[in-house]
Amino acid sequence: MRLAVLGWFSTTEVDRFADSLVAEMMKRVPPNSLSEVRTPAKRFARMTDVLSDQVRAFARTRRPNFYKRARLGNRVKWGLKDAGYPEAFVDAFTTELVTLVTVAAKG
Repeated sequence: MRLAVLGWFSTTEVDRFADSLVAEMMKRVPPNSLSEVRTPAKRFARMTDVLSDQVRAFARTRRPNFYKRARLGNRVKWGLKDAGYPEAFVDAFTTELVTLVTVAAKG
């Protein structure tokens, strides 16, 4: 019973995944590219496809509980903020991320 409770709060996998999402975002769409007038729509579409697939796979295989989903969202949010992404972008991205993880984990 005690191990199950400790596993419920273990966030090592979530933290690693969050860090990989931030790194992938920085590689595909650097923070300074968002200020450009013509950021290619193809770039965003491809980034969205790749990250969505990764998020769904993570959620299906790990089935993160609400604590881990919140941890994932918070870690990604602060990682993107620290990297210099605009706050509105960070908030929108984080909201979509947590929603996607929640839906995929329950599906």
